Amino acid sequence: MEITDILRPDCTLCAVQGSSKKKILELISLKASEFLPDIDQAVILSSLMGREKMGSTGIGGGIALPHGRLAELDKALAVLVTSESPIEFDAIDNAPVDIFFAILVPEAKASEHLGTLAAIAQKLNDKTTLANIRQATTSEQLYKVVS
Repeated sequence: MEITDILRPDCTLCAVQGSSKKKILELISLKASEFLPDIDQAVILSSLMGREKMGSTGIGGGIALPHGRLAELDKALAVLVTSESPIEFDAIDNAPVDIFFAILVPEAKASEHLGTLAAIAQKLNDKTTLANIRQATTSEQLYKVVS
């Protein structure tokens, strides 16, 4: 599974304004809803927020991997967002987060995508990749770094 199998170039947002966890998740759900016309943005946001209520998806080092399951979805979709300034996200290391790699998966195939989350986490564990993500100034640059 390649990241480009689920992340489209137009699903990256670089250096956005975000003041809270909810605002970032709203932005992610809004972007995802552009590519999922049969699924309401509120449903996407509810799925992401529901997962966050179970425990933060902030994995440390300024990174969060928000994810949600959607019954109406037939193929996984990812959205990559960087924020202009790090925001509080209740991450495991209590550090603010500036890289948000969200993944939405079909509810019926959720277990198949645990490997996808692991592959994304591994890619984001590379210090060079992280530095390049944080140095990207456009959404196109951001996509090229992770693709």
